[in-house]
Amino acid sequence: MSSPPAASAPRWPLILLRISTAALALLALLQTMLAGSFLDGTYDSLKGHEGAAMALATVVVLQLAVAALVLRPGRGPRWPLWTTALLALAVVGQIGAGYARAVSAHVTLGVLLVSGILFGLVGAWRLPLPARAVLRDSGQDDGGRLPRPGGPLEVNR
Repeated sequence: MSSPPAASAPRWPLILLRISTAALALLALLQTMLAGSFLDGTYDSLKGHEGAAMALATVVVLQLAVAALVLRPGRGPRWPLWTTALLALAVVGQIGAGYARAVSAHVTLGVLLVSGILFGLVGAWRLPLPARAVLRDSGQDDGGRLPRPGGPLEVNR
């Protein structure tokens, strides 16, 4: 007697991970633009830099929850959880260095943080999404979509 087929992993945790990594990347880009504006002499942009840092910290905490969902109900890889935990620690250090006015540490950690965020973005978008369940028994088709690459190709004659 054979065991029943394993249920496919849900897609929504990976989609949420893609959304959160894209939001982090946009906030990181905003941070670099605001920091550059401040260094150019527009001192009002420092307040925006602070606000964007708080938004970035919030999204990192949300992404930590999303990465846990990718691992547990999503049956996904562990690396998003560990890398997001490291990003959260780096964000805390970055905010601390900014308030301490440790500019050399703040700039160095900022470069590393943006690099880590971009690597996480690329990694999240490279994770393949599980195939959607197709209801063939109920008479519904897949809406005329092409088969997934590497999947079986059915030809009707």
